[in-house]
Amino acid sequence: MATKKKTIRSIPQARTPMPEQAPEQRVTNFDEVAMGYRLEDALVEAQRCLDCADQPCVRGCPVGIDIPGFIKKIEAKNFHGAYDVITDTNLLPSVCGRVCPQENQCEGVCTVGESLEPVAIGRLERYVGDMAIAEGWANIPYIERTRFKVGIVGSGPAGMACAADMAKAGCEVTVFEAFHEPGGVLKYGIPDFRLPNSVVDVEIGKLQQLGIKFECNTLVGRLFTVEQMLGEMGFHAVFIGTGAGYPSFMGIPGESLGGVLSANEWLTRCNLMRGRDFPAFDTPLQPGKRVAVIGAGNTAMDAMRVSLRVGAEKVYCVYRRSAAEAPARAEEIHHAQQEGIEFLWLTSPLELLGDEKKNVRGMRCERMELGEPDASGRRKPVPVPDSAFELETDMVVFAIGTNANPILGQTSGLKLNKRGYIETDDSLATSIAGVYAGGDIVTGAATVIQAMGAGRKAARGMKAYLGLRDTDGVYTPPGDDPGARLFGIPRSERGYARVHLA
Repeated sequence: MATKKKTIRSIPQARTPMPEQAPEQRVTNFDEVAMGYRLEDALVEAQRCLDCADQPCVRGCPVGIDIPGFIKKIEAKNFHGAYDVITDTNLLPSVCGRVCPQENQCEGVCTVGESLEPVAIGRLERYVGDMAIAEGWANIPYIERTRFKVGIVGSGPAGMACAADMAKAGCEVTVFEAFHEPGGVLKYGIPDFRLPNSVVDVEIGKLQQLGIKFECNTLVGRLFTVEQMLGEMGFHAVFIGTGAGYPSFMGIPGESLGGVLSANEWLTRCNLMRGRDFPAFDTPLQPGKRVAVIGAGNTAMDAMRVSLRVGAEKVYCVYRRSAAEAPARAEEIHHAQQEGIEFLWLTSPLELLGDEKKNVRGMRCERMELGEPDASGRRKPVPVPDSAFELETDMVVFAIGTNANPILGQTSGLKLNKRGYIETDDSLATSIAGVYAGGDIVTGAATVIQAMGAGRKAARGMKAYLGLRDTDGVYTPPGDDPGARLFGIPRSERGYARVHLA
């Protein structure tokens, strides 16, 4: 019996809310704020998908997940089937369902969103991913091994996505990670109240089931070079996904004072090094009582909310533009406001002020107003004359962006652009044959799912370089005449048989 076609009027009109911890409770712990859909929530929200013929949400996803396909599976209560659909292109559904900016990607172009609130695609993806973790599901395909060894530098989202695709292609894959635990920015940069480490660990475990090896405490460029990987270490191809973790500062007076640090350092100490659990862990933390965080991106929100949870009495967000221009997700700003963060919009630091012990005691700022749009498309902040004032603070955290880590560029022949990022061609090949790069080290700071998309794209280029058939893509081999095929077999492959030598 044919099902009745859905219309915008026949679906549930309201977006299904996500259960959350109360603000006064959550500032005392590092448990997840968003607690995830229940079964009944997921089933109701799945009914809101219209299963559009043109599928704009799929085009809006950097890795091209079949979003209507997995939502239909949820609606039919075929949850394992939904997991199969998602993991066909994305091995980290529990991660991406939590931290991807769906409002700017798949949900941002959702047809339902033209009339109502868009379908909560990210929340549904998380529901399926969390069920897979609870039930122990994993999609481990049959892998026919090849002779190729592939090295991956960096175990963040780009590196993990590339490693997975190369392992599925039969390569022996080793991932080198500078820190003592794999996961990259997912581990050091995102607090547990947004993305629990336990979730990242389970997803990494699924990569290990593919045969991928992780070598931690290994800083490529210091212990050995990329050229050595291709030479004496015997790797046939290398992917660089080291991210862009080198912090930016403003260059204003007082940045060398005690109590001034980058958001990267602050979050790494709290998250990966477990400083938040002091004295159970031996990481020096020294949190401030009055904390000023400069910037208004997702990293700034994380730094502010962590500060509250480790004992700050007052936390400020200092941002030179207005709330409308803030790059953080609307949900993150909303959660920060609920938790008591004070937002100083249209405010720019001029100088950090120190005490007699060379520790920060305050920050001199000035008010701003918005002028004409600049190169970023956002209205440029312009100082308001005679508007300077002092803000009392004993800790300042800079969260104004990151740059490329210079180590690989300094220790290899890789061609870099003027900003220090690795230059690649359209297939993400670098200037060294057999070396590919992707993610933030190529594009600058981007999203988790965009980095994963780059990792998968680089894997396609690496497979072509190694002469491996790319089973993820259907293509016509060079020189093949589709009209001269026999039963769909290209002329170049007629009579082909794989031979195993003893």
